[in-house]
Amino acid sequence: MTNKDVPLDAGWNFDTSYIDLPQSLYTIINPTPVGSPKLVIINESLATSLGLDAKALVSEEGVATLVGNIIPDEAIPLAQAYAGHQFGHFNRLGDGRAILLSEQITPQGERVDIQLKGSGPTPYSRRGDGRAALGPMLREYIISEAMHGLGIATTRSLAVVATGETVIRETNLPGAVLVRVAASHLRVGTFEYVSQWGDDEELKQLADYTIKRHYPYIASDDNRYLHLLEEVIKHQAHLIAQWQLVGFIHGVMNTDNMAISGETIDYGPCAFMDSYDPATVFSSIDREGRYAYGNQPYIGSWNLSRFAETLLPLLHNNHAEAVELAQTALSHYATEYFDRWLAGMRAKLGLFNEEEQDEALVKDLLGIMHKYGADYTNTFIALTFNQLEDSVLVDKEDFRQWYTNWQERVGRQPHSTEAVQQLMRNSNPAIIPRNHRVEEALDAAVRHSDYSVMVKLLEALSSPYEHSAKQAVYATLPDEECGPYRTFCGT
Repeated sequence: MTNKDVPLDAGWNFDTSYIDLPQSLYTIINPTPVGSPKLVIINESLATSLGLDAKALVSEEGVATLVGNIIPDEAIPLAQAYAGHQFGHFNRLGDGRAILLSEQITPQGERVDIQLKGSGPTPYSRRGDGRAALGPMLREYIISEAMHGLGIATTRSLAVVATGETVIRETNLPGAVLVRVAASHLRVGTFEYVSQWGDDEELKQLADYTIKRHYPYIASDDNRYLHLLEEVIKHQAHLIAQWQLVGFIHGVMNTDNMAISGETIDYGPCAFMDSYDPATVFSSIDREGRYAYGNQPYIGSWNLSRFAETLLPLLHNNHAEAVELAQTALSHYATEYFDRWLAGMRAKLGLFNEEEQDEALVKDLLGIMHKYGADYTNTFIALTFNQLEDSVLVDKEDFRQWYTNWQERVGRQPHSTEAVQQLMRNSNPAIIPRNHRVEEALDAAVRHSDYSVMVKLLEALSSPYEHSAKQAVYATLPDEECGPYRTFCGT
């Protein structure tokens, strides 16, 4: 069915600007067709914002397009090449199981990537089958949409389509394709690829394309490449601060999983923290804790240093001068991150203004939470609504002293009790995608073809600051007998 026209009312408005980049950065290739595609879930609100007709997308031809069996005439599908430091080791990589269908121009004039994940082998598959299993694709759908609900920059999920085929991993699993929407799939690893195997002119082309697509307001600056570095540093610092504020652990912060746009990308072994512990790791492959919760801000800095290294030829003709410019820009990361994190923590504690001892107040609370294994999200909710009776902290003397200090700090503000609580309500989500709730939804979907559990979870996650009674069930903690939670890349 390849190259048939899709229904005119589907709303696809494709363009492919990526082919303007050096040809070494991509391979034009169609997805591998599947025999029996079946729509599992469609994100109707996202479809509407993209200018798409959800009713057309759920038709037979619409689903065939979402899975890659039908290629719209305007589309130029391609797999992207990139490199990356994976757990600190540099490798040549690329889209091994994902194909960029094309770029959708939205009614607002925005350009976004429409990528099919699990769409078949590419020249970058490295002997892989290019396919994906249903469970991991649904997991990315849930977590990415939860992140969107939390107000955190993220790629999003338009649909998941079951392929009707079996994916062979440790066991036989049902296959699926995820339709991912991203501001772009430009990565730190994209720049590393050109830096390693391209030349300075190709690097300039990539940098100019990135600026035009994501940071057009710096295009006419005298040193736009330095400003590109500064913008990416700022966006990544703010993003990681947001991760820390909600207890999100990415799990695999390789440089190929770091988007230049500042979006969270690649939801592999990610998860949200329950009991507060900076050493929390969920990923089964992160045996040394490189990407633990408490390390994420530092890994962000390390990754940005790799990005800065790729830009050195564009920053200044003199290498020493270029290094100095890069180091100066990188030196601002810690302040950008810390200021955004501390501002967020103040809001979580209902603090409108700034006092010198606020950092100590926050860190004292986190230390007490760590000491007693208090749940991260629920502790802040208990403080928000002054409902500490069920907290493990309620009878602890050091927490009582902290609570007194906090109340005195809040009392030094001119704001009303109602205003303080409203700030805390707006800053502390009632619900996160608890690991056991996500697994419950995936088990029902994959093993029993029951998607109702996932749909209800997604509905609750869409409004995490609503603080409604119906969300309470999703705030409960897992049973102790569940044991340590582990996640897998899902490849």
